[in-house]
Amino acid sequence: MTTTLRARHRSALLPALLPALLLAGAPLPARADDLVRHATGRFPIASAIEVPPGYTTIYLSGMGADPLDKSLGPTQTTIAAYGDTATQVKSALGKIQATLAGLHLTMADVVQMHVYLAADPKLGRIDFAGMMTSYTQFFGTTAQPALPTRSAFQVAGLANPGWLVEIEVTAVRR
Repeated sequence: MTTTLRARHRSALLPALLPALLLAGAPLPARADDLVRHATGRFPIASAIEVPPGYTTIYLSGMGADPLDKSLGPTQTTIAAYGDTATQVKSALGKIQATLAGLHLTMADVVQMHVYLAADPKLGRIDFAGMMTSYTQFFGTTAQPALPTRSAFQVAGLANPGWLVEIEVTAVRR
């Protein structure tokens, strides 16, 4: 609520103060379109993002998938309880989306993502293609074209042995 009130107060004062700020040579407050996303190539990630002063940074802890059968609870420790990589990425990103919504943010506010992938025993390797299948449902779409910077890591294992993926993100509040 404080952020909302501050944003309203700032937006009400800005038109009145703008001439004085310009004459004094003061930097202008950040606006939503001040965030610059650089993309190279056609791969659906940003190669760099410039976040100007005045933005708040929000770090979300790593999130794994929910069990396919919600009645089983998070104590499940088998991959069968959580699904394949694509299923788990979709679930984890859905949880991230819900967490962001609770903070009055969207996936478009995500500027950085780290994806930790464990090998799928059925494949004998990580399923990067499966991860991308679900990732591209949330980023680079017509409805949500904003792309974060992203790194994907192969790890030996995750805290829950049933998880094939854990994702953490950094978002900014405009």
